[in-house]
Amino acid sequence: MLSLYRRHRPRTFADVVGQEHIVRTLRNAIELGKVHHAYLFVGSRGTGKTSMAKLLACALNAAGGPSAAFDPEAPGCRAIMTGTSLDVVEMDAASHNSVDDIRELRENVALAPMGGGRRVYILDEAHMLTTQAWNAFLKTLEEPPGHVVFVLATTEAHKVPDTIIDRCHRFDFHRPSLEQVAGVVNRVADQEGIVLPEAAVNLLARHANGSFRDALGTLEQLVTYGGTTVELDDVLEVLGVADAELVLEAAEAIANHDPRTALLAVERLAESGRDYSQFMKDFAAHLRHLFVVQTLGEVPGSFAVTSEHTDRLASQAERISQGELLRAVDLLAEGIGRVKDGAEPRIQLELALLKATQPQAELSLQALMFRIEELEKRLAGAAPAPDRPDPQPERAPDPEPGTAPQAQPPPAAPEPRAAPPAQPQRAAAAPAPVAEERPAEGIDLDRLVQLWPAVVDAVREQNGLAGASVAAGTPVAAGGGRLVLAFPQGTEFAKKKAEANRELVATAIRGLLGVALTIDCELRTDAVPEAAEVASLSPDELTERLKSELGATEVFDDEEGE
Repeated sequence: MLSLYRRHRPRTFADVVGQEHIVRTLRNAIELGKVHHAYLFVGSRGTGKTSMAKLLACALNAAGGPSAAFDPEAPGCRAIMTGTSLDVVEMDAASHNSVDDIRELRENVALAPMGGGRRVYILDEAHMLTTQAWNAFLKTLEEPPGHVVFVLATTEAHKVPDTIIDRCHRFDFHRPSLEQVAGVVNRVADQEGIVLPEAAVNLLARHANGSFRDALGTLEQLVTYGGTTVELDDVLEVLGVADAELVLEAAEAIANHDPRTALLAVERLAESGRDYSQFMKDFAAHLRHLFVVQTLGEVPGSFAVTSEHTDRLASQAERISQGELLRAVDLLAEGIGRVKDGAEPRIQLELALLKATQPQAELSLQALMFRIEELEKRLAGAAPAPDRPDPQPERAPDPEPGTAPQAQPPPAAPEPRAAPPAQPQRAAAAPAPVAEERPAEGIDLDRLVQLWPAVVDAVREQNGLAGASVAAGTPVAAGGGRLVLAFPQGTEFAKKKAEANRELVATAIRGLLGVALTIDCELRTDAVPEAAEVASLSPDELTERLKSELGATEVFDDEEGE
């Protein structure tokens, strides 16, 4: 019994899905009598490369001459589709990739067609041929007999020599969309009498990853597993994918910053016996869906498994910021990479979820910026507090000295925001425009000095040399939208490099403090940071320090030039 994907291969050009540009070109070539002697079909697996090659062979060997509108029920076409035609030779280059195999092919191409007008050689996985085999095949491919057409199919065109590609007409097969794969699954299910819900069809289409063959192969496996009536739970069980509820719970944990819920979701995943790496991939895909929902403002139909799933997707997209989504996706990608390198999958999944739900436990710059954003939100929301419903007292100093300390917010709270008068007006502002609206005149120089190591680290992440140069300076004055960096005498090179990277410094300051500043660099002697201490040493002092701290040995040039 033939498998589903073989029984339901396209039988005419009209049956081909998702490759209209190739169908149109081949149809015109056949009708105009301009069929090339060699074609190169390039595309991912399961996109119809071999099926298209057989349709071309049927059209060239149609009864009465080449015709794009051939009869698929004709004996010659049926023989080609079933692989019994003597005029169509299918060759697997993965197992026939030697010079001897190509030499045999060169001898056979001289044979005339047995029943049709053309002999068609379909060379699958052509990139597997050895260099010597390609060289032996080159002349035959360039000048084959008039009755021969070569079709080379490959998933890795970059491995095919340019000398071969130049002699072929190349067609790139597009990866089909989710809707196209789902349409093929529905059509085959109707023809085979298979009943399956739309949610199961969408899940099959997503799991197929753009391969018609994979989708139909999985459908056949589901029929073998549970009969012609397929349930969504059957799909989840056979595919071994993470249950949608577990994915949603993990996303809820991120939305609520709840590490306990995240760990409980991992525990239930372990009890279900599902694959951790697959869960990380499914969860990353879910986060990507949330990002798309935020961008489009609606939930595409292909994203949801059920109607309830649609509502929860929309709810989570509203409560998780884009920055959190991107950070969580990066953490999952990092975890998947470590699993491929041999790390324990469960530990990597737990670490990714814990970091995503607890940004305060991470020391990266992204986590720091997230904490600053959260602090700004809390400060903005604290303006209409119940004990002080009127925000106006915050704008004026308290007239009674004894009550002044009570009216002041906690010491650490106002540090990321140096302009209190703007706080009540920014309650609904998004994080991105905050940096543009905050006035730079009120910048706290002492706070900037404290955060200067973080600014240096941010610049160093983008440019190591620039970060080292900026570390040689220190903020000494701020006002009027400008920041003055002082560099000690003898560090002219560091000053010049810092000036060339002013935009990196300004970006780092804007990310940490939410203010836009213009950077000025000056040579001064009133501030010498520790990072610039080495730059100010004399040559003899520097030599002695290298000897004592690094164990260096002084080497003298031979005066005689030996």
